[in-house]
Amino acid sequence: MAARKKANDNQVLPVLDIQGLTVSLPDDADRPFAIENVEFNVGRGEIVCVVGESGSGKSVTAHTVMGLNPKKQLKPVAGKVLLEGEDLLVKTDAEMRQLRGERMAMIFQEPMTALNPVMKVGDQIAEMLEIHTDMSASERAARVLDVMRDVKLPDAEQMMHSYPHQLSGGQRQRIMIAMALSLEPGLLIADEPTTALDVTTQAQILDLIKDIQASHGTGVMFITHDFGVVAEIADRVVVMQHGRIVEQGDAKQVLTKPKHPYTRMLMASVPSLTPPKRKPVKSSTVALETHNLDKTYFSSGWLRAGRTVKAAQQVDLHVHRGETLGVVGESGSGKSTVARCIVRLIDPTGGEVLIDGKNIAGLSANAMRPYRRDVQIVFQDPYRSLNPRRTVGQSIVEGPMNFGLSEADALERARELMRVVGLQPEALERFPHQFSGGQRQRICIARALAMEPTVLIADEAVSALDVSVQAQVLELLDDVRKKFDLAMLFITHDLRVAAQICDRIMVMQHGIVVEQGITAQVYAKPDHPYTRELLAAAPGRHAQFGAG
Repeated sequence: MAARKKANDNQVLPVLDIQGLTVSLPDDADRPFAIENVEFNVGRGEIVCVVGESGSGKSVTAHTVMGLNPKKQLKPVAGKVLLEGEDLLVKTDAEMRQLRGERMAMIFQEPMTALNPVMKVGDQIAEMLEIHTDMSASERAARVLDVMRDVKLPDAEQMMHSYPHQLSGGQRQRIMIAMALSLEPGLLIADEPTTALDVTTQAQILDLIKDIQASHGTGVMFITHDFGVVAEIADRVVVMQHGRIVEQGDAKQVLTKPKHPYTRMLMASVPSLTPPKRKPVKSSTVALETHNLDKTYFSSGWLRAGRTVKAAQQVDLHVHRGETLGVVGESGSGKSTVARCIVRLIDPTGGEVLIDGKNIAGLSANAMRPYRRDVQIVFQDPYRSLNPRRTVGQSIVEGPMNFGLSEADALERARELMRVVGLQPEALERFPHQFSGGQRQRICIARALAMEPTVLIADEAVSALDVSVQAQVLELLDDVRKKFDLAMLFITHDLRVAAQICDRIMVMQHGIVVEQGITAQVYAKPDHPYTRELLAAAPGRHAQFGAG
């Protein structure tokens, strides 16, 4: 598609030009506007990163451009949104449907919720072509193969006949990108497309978006809260806070010489890939250990050959009291499988799991019950971990009361733990939906501590949080480890986070431990090629934020 030009000169119009955009919130909201007086543009062949925490207005801005906001709740009340000179705010619904796909497209954060689970991925891409073009069926099939190859999907001829659940997270995200690119739109909006991906998959997707931007001349509006990603791909940066733009400019200038305190705070919260000096663990008591831990899944079906998946193989680990062992690796590496075997949410196929020297691997459900309190786990999504129909106080006291503590004593313990995690005891009467994501995660930590465990497992406990909230929760986890002398198993795919909180690191690949050692030593001089690959893939690994 040829770029449209101004009538009075030869200057090429921006693909997207947002002018004084203000979007109102409902009357009962905590502020009058979701976004206010937002102004920035995206040029052809340019990547503009829009950064900020949850509630900053990033996604509202993107959804307003695409015409996807609920009209009764979020209404544009001022400004213009110009797509190659045409104001999208005056378009009808039918006109916006035509523009979506043809001239602008969007990639969402979670492809599994954006893709139709009962429709083959090739058919979903072809559907875009059927709606917006007059291509024949054979032409559509050829175009589907072309865009799937463009996004570097392996064996496109085979994969186009697959369903979303049969693909990995990275492959599903590539399908979303293929759908977005099928009609070669001038504007591509990417809303946190790499947040939930492994570091190596994230690096591949970022490279892919850069390649597309360069080869197709596409203007990209990339929404993220990760300054590592910004350092990797951005031409320009727009920083948003509470619905307003507080700073924008050339990426190098904003990253090295940020002007606004909020921008500086966000950058200061980015975990460094350089592990800090940590005091040696004093305790010689081994609270958790596994020996030759195995987990194998067997599946079979009618008229289908059986399948065996070795999720964890011969895993040996140990964690002292007061120590944090990090377990890192990509999806499918076996990290969470090991955690669930230790907590006995799943039964190990073989090996031993020792808590304070007692092997719990083969215990029956009844025999396991007394040991449940000794090992507690904090999951990635705190909202799914808490019962929405119960107050947070009820959720925290339930466990201790099940183990014999009186209601009065359990409530007193809950009040004290709320103070420990930085929340007011009065908040015990509130429900989970009345808290932010970071606050809910603090509540989940308090609930785990209420059991007075020996071992605390954090399974991707900060990966869904904003960078500043993430920093606060990491500091909290480190504090409670010291305060309660916990042995902590910290599972993550984020090597920056692992560098800051872990005394030792264990690297897993395909269910096997390929390397482990003191964090600083592993990061400085990794022995295994896979560890080197993970470290090399960390976004913005060479960036110096705010260095000047």
